[in-house]
Amino acid sequence: MTIYIAFLRGINVGGKKIIKMEKLKDIFKSLYFQNVKTYIQSGNVIFDSTEESADILYKIETELENVLGYKVTSIIRTADELEEIIKQNPFSASEDVEKQYVTFLHREPTVEAADRLMSYKNDVDDFCVTHREVFLLCGKGYGKTKFSNHFLESKLDVLATTRNWKTVNKILNMIRN
Repeated sequence: MTIYIAFLRGINVGGKKIIKMEKLKDIFKSLYFQNVKTYIQSGNVIFDSTEESADILYKIETELENVLGYKVTSIIRTADELEEIIKQNPFSASEDVEKQYVTFLHREPTVEAADRLMSYKNDVDDFCVTHREVFLLCGKGYGKTKFSNHFLESKLDVLATTRNWKTVNKILNMIRN
């Protein structure tokens, strides 16, 4: 069995796409995933499966749309991938953790798109694109950064969802303990 994390985009944000975590767990259990757990209300689901990521992604998105009546973009990572993402963080542990975020990308952006994003570098925020993630250091906080989820999606031409650094680490701690 492989441990997976599904990061759901846009769940319980701004009073839209509301779903209780218990119902979300039930949906994942109905797909025959094992050891299903959720973390906070923003759509983070940890589960075990013997299936491949692509098959899992299709099943999750299809079932969520069938049950909820709207599309929910989901991004899947394995526990090992999440651990590697945490190791790859280009920002120092001494940097303010409250200002660090990871944007999980549905797929790796093209080199051209990643290069175009570099033109938005500034003195307030810092970022680094690595494979299927964008690491963010938001100088004035995420609420005031130009590098919102929507901005990154539009510039990289790929679906994405963003989590704060504490959430990413908490999820890995839940898995490893």
